[in-house]
Amino acid sequence: MSDAPAMTRYQLAEVGALLAEPARAAMLLALSDGTARPAGELARVAGVGAATASAHLKRLLDGGLLALHVQGRHRYYRLADDEVSAMLEALAMPRTRSAPPKTSADAAVRRARTCYRHLAGQLGVALCESLLARDYLEAASEGLRLLPAGARALSEAGLELEATGQLLRLHGRGCLDWTERRLHVGGPLGVAMTSAMLDAGWLRRATQGRALVPSADGLRCLSSLGVRLDTPL
Repeated sequence: MSDAPAMTRYQLAEVGALLAEPARAAMLLALSDGTARPAGELARVAGVGAATASAHLKRLLDGGLLALHVQGRHRYYRLADDEVSAMLEALAMPRTRSAPPKTSADAAVRRARTCYRHLAGQLGVALCESLLARDYLEAASEGLRLLPAGARALSEAGLELEATGQLLRLHGRGCLDWTERRLHVGGPLGVAMTSAMLDAGWLRRATQGRALVPSADGLRCLSSLGVRLDTPL
């Protein structure tokens, strides 16, 4: 989507129409953790029958919000890219202006979660701000870029040397966090950084939903990078 021409008012109206149907909205939200799911599972999430789900999925595919992965006889649906996820996150902002999380699950999602496949929430924002403040990350014309000093710092903090070397070849972007109203690292760089932290055991996925749970060792490693949170995890 990032290379597409500017959206016309008619295209914007079509996106609005796609999101206005509750069943389609439920499907998109279910895929916002970056997973790929079969039509049957998405039908159950949306509370509709197989034929209705198929029609909704076709509209979402045609509208550019979903992508299809075919594996043998199986078909899996996922969000088209992280820009679609960022759009869904941004659309949640007006509804959360004055409403603090009311459950432990809400609090966990606000503290750390996946936004498509990259780290978001308080922890994601704190990491982005710390990397920028320490000149480990820079905002370049092509987006966010990890600097060699940042790769060394991540390696010294405990990430695999090979993984941090690969991060230098990737570009990211500032993704506006819907709960924190500040930026976390999105794009390919954000995805790869989050994957490296999961592989290193700094983070683990919650049993359900999009929440990410940092380990005690992960918090120590992140603290060595200057990551500070206003509220404890």
